[in-house]
Amino acid sequence: MNALYTLDDLDPSSLHGSRVLVRVDFNVPLEDGRVMDTARLEAALPTLEELLAAGARVALCSHCGRPKGAPDPAFSLRSIAAELGRLLGAPVGFAADCVGAPAREAVEALAPGQACLLENLRFHAGEKANDPGFADELATLADAYVNDAFGTAHRAHASVVGVPERMARKAAGRLLVREVEALTRLLADPQRPFAAVVGGAKIEGKADTLENLLPRLDLLALGGGMANTFLAALGYDMARSLVEQDRVEMAAGILRSAEERGLEILLPHELVVTDDLTDPARIETVAVDQVPAGTMAVDVGPAFGERVRVALSEAGTVLWNGPMGVFEKPPFDAGTLAVARAVAESPAYTVVGGGETVAAVHRAGLEGKISHVSTGGGASLELLAGKRLPGVAALERPS
Repeated sequence: MNALYTLDDLDPSSLHGSRVLVRVDFNVPLEDGRVMDTARLEAALPTLEELLAAGARVALCSHCGRPKGAPDPAFSLRSIAAELGRLLGAPVGFAADCVGAPAREAVEALAPGQACLLENLRFHAGEKANDPGFADELATLADAYVNDAFGTAHRAHASVVGVPERMARKAAGRLLVREVEALTRLLADPQRPFAAVVGGAKIEGKADTLENLLPRLDLLALGGGMANTFLAALGYDMARSLVEQDRVEMAAGILRSAEERGLEILLPHELVVTDDLTDPARIETVAVDQVPAGTMAVDVGPAFGERVRVALSEAGTVLWNGPMGVFEKPPFDAGTLAVARAVAESPAYTVVGGGETVAAVHRAGLEGKISHVSTGGGASLELLAGKRLPGVAALERPS
């Protein structure tokens, strides 16, 4: 990957009065018009504050939810503009559309050092389709373009690749640069031992990442629903547990490959099982070879967290992606929270990614003890799989 254009290349002294279109990732949970988690807004502040301090007229654009290419009040960004204004300590304007007259008028009304947020990009089908006409309309709103939305960098959408193709002045924001540097460090020069803790419901979506990481790892710990598939590959009867039957042979192949490389793999020896997630009459911890008929694994046993803690205490680099169980339903979050503490206590360079994984770190109040908390779930997995992210490639300097 070539070096990226950064904010330094925009020449801060020339930004005063310039219109700057900033692609941010404000895909945040909303409930009755209220922002329920401000982490992604806070992550964008360094770039926004730098541009505003330079006197730029900043137009922010983002998607939120899946409104299917048409306006949907449930996914309006209006309340996000108000919350961002609170975080910035200055009013943030709002445009009722991201293109057309409402957008143009909102941007033109900005004084130097002011910002506005454009309405949800995905209210237009042209965003996901990277429609040339839609990209043209967005590009006409600005004199320069900044992408600080790492969480969407793996999407070849109009605001991510179409606009920078049309802009002579473009740059990666501080957050996007930090994300790329942190994650490429894991692939290029990890301090050893390099340990990865991988969980989540399924192998699907992480297979390429695992394949790319295996030759680089010294330890791989597996939990969550995906561990069930690996345990099934070892011949264990998982009863009603989630098992990807079409991935069992893939899991067996990963285990064989790890053994050939001398890579240590940690799998749970015990599992927390239940008969029903909604109204459980039975919750118990059992050995992996004794999962009772009619039950399902919903968390790793307590011993797994301790094994991970001991392993990570000697690591030089740690990557964690994916919860260890049905994290959203306490008490089945215990294994995930134990791993969060193990990662936070490790003296290693630690990187955490994935929505539920980051949520676990926040719930445990440990974000300040992690070296890098990634804002991108799918984007981080694709970068770690060795793939070229369209949004990053669009900001690379010529070789």
